[in-house]
Amino acid sequence: MGKVYVITSGKGGTGKTTTAAALASALAKKNLKVLCVDADIGLKNLDLSLGLSEMALPDISDVLGGGVSLESAAFEHPLIPSLYFLPAPSFSSVSDIDPEKMRSFVSEAKRIFDYCIIDSPAGLGSGFRLAARFADAAVIVTTGDVTSCRDAQRVVMELKALGISDISLIVNRVRPRIFRKSGQNIDDIVDAVGARLLGLVPEDRSVIISANQGSPLLLFSARGASAAYGRIAGRILGERIPAGDMKPII
Repeated sequence: MGKVYVITSGKGGTGKTTTAAALASALAKKNLKVLCVDADIGLKNLDLSLGLSEMALPDISDVLGGGVSLESAAFEHPLIPSLYFLPAPSFSSVSDIDPEKMRSFVSEAKRIFDYCIIDSPAGLGSGFRLAARFADAAVIVTTGDVTSCRDAQRVVMELKALGISDISLIVNRVRPRIFRKSGQNIDDIVDAVGARLLGLVPEDRSVIISANQGSPLLLFSARGASAAYGRIAGRILGERIPAGDMKPII
């Protein structure tokens, strides 16, 4: 039986979608069968981070509507074996999706795949609740700024209200120089958000360049953010790996 992670954040711009794509890629590179699902209905971008924007693929609404099976719809990445992708529909509404069908979808994903990574909409709306409510665990992505941490804390509270207790935190776009100037440290962020630290991801220009060139981050670079996501995947699998170097790649 597989495990479902929802990747979420309190606000946009934290790198949530990049994290979902990179984490799914890193787990697949460890010879695990991984499904990466874009659940950001109407605002899909996960295909860009995976380098699959030119593909015309069945989406999650096709599966939930019963028009196609999950096994048929899940598209295997041409460059990352054992990584499968299911996009969000471009034009749809969260209100059109029956939560019970989402529950069945998650159960089927756990039967077929070792891991299912769901990219949730940012914030606390109905799309977030639909994406998160049937997950086994949640990963919150935040940056170091105060507003991002405050919003992440609210997400922790909402996840607990949905019955999710396995909640961890990724601090993204870490820039030590700014931390030093502001007198802030990672412990402050962890305390403010109230979730277990899963890993640190440094500021890295490769994230933007790889997305603009339509290349998955883990195939574009082996340093910086890419290496950090590899370490995070290892920690999810129970490996004893330090949180990581905070040195930015600029």
